[in-house]
Amino acid sequence: MSPAYEHSQGDDGFISFECTPDLADNTGATIDQATSLWQRLAQPNVMIKVPGTAAGLPAIEELTRRGVNINITLLFSIERYEQVIDAYLRGLAARAGAGEPVDKISSVASFFLSRIDTKTDALLDAGAPARGQVALASARVAYERYLAKFAGPAWERLRDLGARPQRPLWASTGTKNPDYSDVRYVAELIGPNVINTMPEHTLRAFADHGAVARTLDADPDGSERMLAAAAAAGLDLSVITAELEREGVRSFCDSYHQLLACIEHKVAAGDAADG
Repeated sequence: MSPAYEHSQGDDGFISFECTPDLADNTGATIDQATSLWQRLAQPNVMIKVPGTAAGLPAIEELTRRGVNINITLLFSIERYEQVIDAYLRGLAARAGAGEPVDKISSVASFFLSRIDTKTDALLDAGAPARGQVALASARVAYERYLAKFAGPAWERLRDLGARPQRPLWASTGTKNPDYSDVRYVAELIGPNVINTMPEHTLRAFADHGAVARTLDADPDGSERMLAAAAAAGLDLSVITAELEREGVRSFCDSYHQLLACIEHKVAAGDAADG
């Protein structure tokens, strides 16, 4: 990916390596492991994945202060997303205040989408207008918060030193409900300076029948109204997104432990065969 990184002058061409998910609620261990990974890999187009949990927030700030590229994962709520941006900005400001360079630091914040609709649709009546709309509305409102955070005098001072905004990244973009368009989390969220990570089947579907058009910020007020309508319909998004975060951490941990068990089994089988 180095040619893409160099051609884009450091905007694209990154590979992410994640901290082990069992550290999602341990700030100090996350900082230590992320720093170790960053130093061992020693490549400018590496990002270290850190979950956007409460414990992850101070880790994001400290790792940014140390000059580590961070990919924040498992974001579901707009409020937590704003906290992640603030942690990144504090890390940049601390680094700049110490006279250290900020022009080589990159970060993305990964907002998980289809899982939001899966969870909220199950709680809404069949004819509710908010069905299938909460994730898209959340992403669009999050984008407006991104634009607001990376503006104004404080950001401009960092930007003048070469700092880069933390780019929003749409994750979990494969459509899970067969009643919805198979490219909805791509086609409906196209806009400047954002990233979309797609599973292969979604990528192929968009190549086949997707349309490239700026859709992300077409109606920001409408997205705010949609979230208000969802709340009026009885959805408590703060509770729902907290559940999604915990479920995401557990799912990542389960996959991690299954991988370790598989490796241990193969090692044991190899040792037995050698014996």
